[in-house]
Amino acid sequence: MRAAVLRELGGPDKLVIEDYPRPTTADGEVVVRLGAAALNRRDLYITYGQYPDVVLPSVMGSDGAGHIEELPAGYSGARAVGEAVVIHPSLGWGSDPRVQARDFRTLGVPKDGTFAEYVALPAENLFPMPAHLSHAEAAALPLAGVTAYRALVSRGELRAGETVLVTGTGGGVASVGIQIATALGARVFVTSTRDENLELARSLGAVGGVNTTDPKWAARLKELTPRVDLVVDSVGGALLPQLLRALRAGGRLVTLGASAGPVPELVMPYVFLKQIDIRGTTMGNADDFQGLLDLVLGHGIRPHIGARLPLERAADALRMMESNSATGKIVLEP
Repeated sequence: MRAAVLRELGGPDKLVIEDYPRPTTADGEVVVRLGAAALNRRDLYITYGQYPDVVLPSVMGSDGAGHIEELPAGYSGARAVGEAVVIHPSLGWGSDPRVQARDFRTLGVPKDGTFAEYVALPAENLFPMPAHLSHAEAAALPLAGVTAYRALVSRGELRAGETVLVTGTGGGVASVGIQIATALGARVFVTSTRDENLELARSLGAVGGVNTTDPKWAARLKELTPRVDLVVDSVGGALLPQLLRALRAGGRLVTLGASAGPVPELVMPYVFLKQIDIRGTTMGNADDFQGLLDLVLGHGIRPHIGARLPLERAADALRMMESNSATGKIVLEP
């Protein structure tokens, strides 16, 4: 099969397109012929070795959708050959819904992933593809979608009528998070460092947003919405203390990333005097993924796609992500 293979570290330029052994059902896994795969920041970091457990050579890619090509011998579950499926990329979450098991991993390095024509994975990680989505749209959903759903619903406990602030809009998690929160009846506000991302957020359902390169962004946000019940933050850094100040007393902050790096100073009275809950989250379990799909089906949600490229241009797609020249998910089509 054709695949985008990482054989050495050093960035997107090290990715090569080549003939690679097609996966089989030898390990009791299901083989899926991929219709589309999608990129995540994780893939870019892997090319530089900035991720644990990198094994070379490897096929990256956590997100994908396609059709079941082959089932293992003796399989008696609900999946069927030819069925259209979307991939849940959380492998081995474990039995505790509160936290992933110690051997939890994400599809795509060290286990070969979706930047290929075929992928093999456990049947429990395959879900029926929402009928209203194309392969490209379904492939753009999994990692970002389950992360956003768990942050907003399972960990954030978002309720209809509440106001939620989503930071770092423009990326996959924030974009689908806006759609999820809006579908649940929340008022959504956003932050970004780019005005075009604020416009995108409004098109996805956000009420408004602020550009955090403006020194007065916090005051501007307070003018837009004096009450924030929940913050979903993927930025961290110097932004976080201001986010705590923006929260109402008794509010919740869910953190799922730190793209701006460590928090330089955290004023603890913002937390304990206002009785703020700070909660961490990452990825999601099978129940989170099913909850996401139910919401997508029930509200007709379609992930925002910023660019679609053939598999042969996987390195170009990663460079596009690195330069932030695409807003929304970048999709590869074999």
